[in-house]
Amino acid sequence: MTGKPDERTEAELPRLPATGPLYRRAAIGLTPGLGAARRADRLPDVELVVRGVTVDRDHLAGYDRVCGFRLADVLPPTYPHVLAFPLALRLMTAPEFPFPLVGLVHVANRITTHRPVDAAEPLDLSVRAVDLRPHSRGRQFDVLCTASVGAEVVWRGVSTYLRRERVAAERARRDPADRPTPPAPTAVWRVGAGIGRDYARVSGDHNPIHTSRLAARLFGFPRPIAHGMWSKARCLAALANRLPDAYVVDVDFTLPLPLPGTVSFTATPAWGFGLYDARRGRPYLVGEVTPIRG
Repeated sequence: MTGKPDERTEAELPRLPATGPLYRRAAIGLTPGLGAARRADRLPDVELVVRGVTVDRDHLAGYDRVCGFRLADVLPPTYPHVLAFPLALRLMTAPEFPFPLVGLVHVANRITTHRPVDAAEPLDLSVRAVDLRPHSRGRQFDVLCTASVGAEVVWRGVSTYLRRERVAAERARRDPADRPTPPAPTAVWRVGAGIGRDYARVSGDHNPIHTSRLAARLFGFPRPIAHGMWSKARCLAALANRLPDAYVVDVDFTLPLPLPGTVSFTATPAWGFGLYDARRGRPYLVGEVTPIRG
């Protein structure tokens, strides 16, 4: 971890930043000679905060439609992640951040919903980065997001990102025969080619690997891939009528989902769920819901 909690500096912003300039900053940071020198051994000891964020009902409705949630006054469990995303983007495009934004891989996400959150409730949002640590494929860290109503924390999110780097140790390769057989599908979904653009529009996440075939190829993907948080949201929308009022939902983003594609959605009585390649059975996402008991 980069510092003790009492050493962290809180930086309160007057409003959520616009994402467009931040993506331009990220692109400039990749240009040789233009990006600032980075200190790659530590994360910034800063927590970004914006207070009194209100929900735009039209934006919420658009998000619900793209992700498959029914229109309602209660926020979907993944929606605070979208609200806080501009803060996370501001944090990860700052000159003092150790890694360029472009190229980071979102490998896991945990959401804790402490209670249903009404769209009329103003939220205080905070974001910080913690726990820079080694990984078999490089280094990873967590971005922690918190949504509060007054003094009450109502939602938390933890996004784990991987910075791919060359490492001395060789990765153990898994024999395809060792891959567990996926559960029988609960549903089969056709994911259209435009879902990357649609989700970018409602989430503010305009990473071009989700929207551009050329950009996807530059980063090693034959065609654009779905946003991981769209995949998680789509699964939770399918589970919406089963979810309790308070719960933790963990997912691992195991493989990129190419667009367009056909996926099998699975859900088990024990609160497990996943998205799989409908033809080959490879997992794109595996997750689990853990109810929080009163």
